Amino acid sequence: MTTEGLVARVDSAERVAHLDSAVYTVPTDTPEADGTLAWDSTTLALATVHCADVTGLGYTYAPAATAYVIGDLLADVVTGASVFDVPRLNEAMQRAVRNAGLPGVCAQAVSAVDIALWDAKARLLGLPLVRLLGAARDDVPVYGSGGFTTYDDQQQDRQLRDWVEKEGIPRVKIKIGDSWGQRESRDRRRVAQARASIGEAAELYVDANGGYSAKQAVRVAAALADQGVTWFEEPVSSDHLRTLAAIRGRIGVDVTAGEYGYTLPYFQHMLGAGAVDCLQADVTRCGGVTVWLRVATLAQAHGLDISGHCAPHAHAHAAAAVPNLRHLEWFHDHIRIERLLFDGTLDPSGGDITPGTDGPTGLGLSLNTERAEPFRQVR
Repeated sequence: MTTEGLVARVDSAERVAHLDSAVYTVPTDTPEADGTLAWDSTTLALATVHCADVTGLGYTYAPAATAYVIGDLLADVVTGASVFDVPRLNEAMQRAVRNAGLPGVCAQAVSAVDIALWDAKARLLGLPLVRLLGAARDDVPVYGSGGFTTYDDQQQDRQLRDWVEKEGIPRVKIKIGDSWGQRESRDRRRVAQARASIGEAAELYVDANGGYSAKQAVRVAAALADQGVTWFEEPVSSDHLRTLAAIRGRIGVDVTAGEYGYTLPYFQHMLGAGAVDCLQADVTRCGGVTVWLRVATLAQAHGLDISGHCAPHAHAHAAAAVPNLRHLEWFHDHIRIERLLFDGTLDPSGGDITPGTDGPTGLGLSLNTERAEPFRQVR
């Protein structure tokens, strides 16, 4: 197609015709819990941007109320606007939810719509999203994430071995901090069992989800070091940045946090406090692709890597566009859901996913309505 033809095509189709949303709730395969929360289902809120004959998909793992925010507060903001001006629309959406409160559900709604806008923009241009953003790498390293505190020894062993031995993923993570840190001896035993399952060559990570007290976290870190653990996620709540920084200064394991960041200043506060060795950010919470890329730049300016939290197919293309990426979380729940609801999911064999500069346009995902319909919530 000539340049003139492409411009004509874009001019006639770049306006957002309408924005809609849907909610899907998928039961877990077994009861799940981490150090501070238990659940038996996971909810995905889907945003769909329509531009002429192109649709863009975005999503977040959030309560059903997210879909109401999309319809009530965001649809009028983006409808009729140019899908090419995603940063402008992101700013407008953040302003639109001011009185409702940006952190939390509103930020998740903004994130889902922002992802959908980027997906639609890339599809209009006939490009994979990573080509539109500009690739910094071909492959995105992933780590297997699960190891819930509700798993018995056999479940944990089987899951870890599947990742390492069957799929060739050389890094895995389990949950610790069981029952708000009240089962510390079990935590230590499970970490030792995890090391035995994966062998000495694979990397072992843990996530306490803020379940420990400060001194307890330091004490546990010594046992983690004995098992070669290199990643200690949220040893205490990420609300307590000075405490995180103090723990980081006393242990050799990398301290990480950031998954609950809903605004750009949150990440600046975390970095300014010296609280982490690797910054986590979730594209489905922090403001979408637009803000996630800014968070990655903040981390790079502080000499740190960024790691994508969960929702791997929402992150994949943005993750491939930043030079300071450490890895992306291949989270058990979200992988099940994304493979169920979407066609076009990626293969982590060997420990990397490849969004592909020559692959399908946009995120490369399409909703499989037949598989998804039984899980759709009626609103």
